[in-house]
Amino acid sequence: MNLKFAEINIYGSFDEKYKMNFPQVNNNNVSTLLNQAEIVLQTAEQITKDFGMFGVEITFSGDVNNAYEELHRQLIHQISELVERNYELLLSVLYQVDITEREIARAERELPHYNHVEIVAHQVIVRDLKKVLLRRYFKAQNLSQDNSIDSLD
Repeated sequence: MNLKFAEINIYGSFDEKYKMNFPQVNNNNVSTLLNQAEIVLQTAEQITKDFGMFGVEITFSGDVNNAYEELHRQLIHQISELVERNYELLLSVLYQVDITEREIARAERELPHYNHVEIVAHQVIVRDLKKVLLRRYFKAQNLSQDNSIDSLD
C-alpha cells in the first residue's frame, strides 16, 4: 500500500492569522497536513538535514504530490544500507531524528502491511513532520504574543 503526504492526517488546523491548534500526529493520520506544499518542503528539508549531518544523502525533487513516496523510497534504501553496513551510524541517525523503540512498535501494530525498514522510514517522515509542525506552532504562538504586546502599547 502506498501512502501519500496527503493521506497523513493531522489533528490541528491553521487559520489565516497564523494561529494554530497544537498538532497531534499519529501513524494513521499524517497526510492531511502534508498536502500543504510549504509543510511538505519543510519536512523534506528537515529529513535531508537530519541524515546529511551523518553523511547520508537524501534528496528531494520538490514534487510535493509524490513527496511521501519519493522520500520513503530513499529512506528505505538508505536505512537498508545502514543496517547492512553501518548499524551504529543508523542508531546515531535515529537518535538525532528522535525515534523511539516504542514509536516503532506502535507503528508496527498500526501499519502491519509495512516491513520493519519501511516502518522506520515512515517514522522518520512522521517524526520530522512533527518537528516542522511544532516549530510552526511555537512560531505562531510567538507571533500571536508579539501582536498582543504591540496592541498594549
